[in-house]
Amino acid sequence: LFIVVVAVNSTLLTINAGDYIFYTDWAWTSYTVFSISQTLMLIVGATYYLTFTGVPGTATYYALIMTVYTWIAKAAWFSLGYPYDFIVTPVWLPSAMLLDLVYWATKKNKHSLILFGGVLVGMSLPLFNMVNLITVADPLETAFKYPRPTLPPYMTPIEPQVGKFCNSPVALGAGAGAVLGCTFAALGCKLNT
Repeated sequence: LFIVVVAVNSTLLTINAGDYIFYTDWAWTSYTVFSISQTLMLIVGATYYLTFTGVPGTATYYALIMTVYTWIAKAAWFSLGYPYDFIVTPVWLPSAMLLDLVYWATKKNKHSLILFGGVLVGMSLPLFNMVNLITVADPLETAFKYPRPTLPPYMTPIEPQVGKFCNSPVALGAGAGAVLGCTFAALGCKLNT
């Protein structure tokens, strides 16, 4: 029951990550933000469950449940007429496998899990999330097929200043994810004490 509750909440918080169809104007900005949000939601829950059971492999199990729940939710939205014409790739699984690998290889050392696991998940997930971006339908075609209502002024997207801070949303997501991943891995461990 515990794993189901935690995974459902994680899935709800990451459900739109990767749906760049709805963020045409913000595609790269939202890519970075969503990569970080997915990293944090995956790592805090997976680390918590991993250290709770003490069994390497449970982080991957946690990611699998998140993936399945997301598929179910997206299928429901698709049946309601939302323009999903791609399957959501299980981007959480390879990163969760790395987390399990670190826990197993360091003989269940929590400090290594926090440091190495946090960095590996934080750096790998934005790379795997790029697969999501590649599988999205052409944004212009989708925009013409599904016109959106006019946005209120406070929601009007600002053109991203490409190159002003970082030219690569993957590198930016990976850098921020690596730092924040350790913090949230520590939080996941702390929740068990």
